[in-house]
Amino acid sequence: MIYWDTSYLAKLYVREAGSEELFKAFAHQGGLVCAEHGRLELMTAFKRHQREGLLTAAQLTRLWRRHEQDLADRLVSYLPLPPTLIEQACRKVLQLPPATFLRAADALHLACAADAGLKEIYSHDRHLLAAASHFGLRGIDIISPKSQ
Repeated sequence: MIYWDTSYLAKLYVREAGSEELFKAFAHQGGLVCAEHGRLELMTAFKRHQREGLLTAAQLTRLWRRHEQDLADRLVSYLPLPPTLIEQACRKVLQLPPATFLRAADALHLACAADAGLKEIYSHDRHLLAAASHFGLRGIDIISPKSQ
């Protein structure tokens, strides 16, 4: 299993900066996982592209169908967010140094990856990457490796 947050997952479907690097590094890898809320984050990322005029409604529908097929083919899967995981994320956030900035959704990504027993999380989100070690994870960004 390789944990990708939504900043990476979206790049599988919408060509944007960093997509090529991800395709080269993970071509035909499979086994990509993300927290369940990543599904909603992915849809809102698609809608943002539509709002910005980068996707038509038909293109958005095709992308979503492709994503659903990837789920059926088990190329991508989502990990559940049970209440105990949310409690765990709250405890971790409570322990963060005051200067650490972390959004709730990113805390869920980190808690979910740690709960799944993973040691690494792939992301292009600098705040998530900076907080990863507080969840016992190594944050990796192959798009901008110098920023880690």
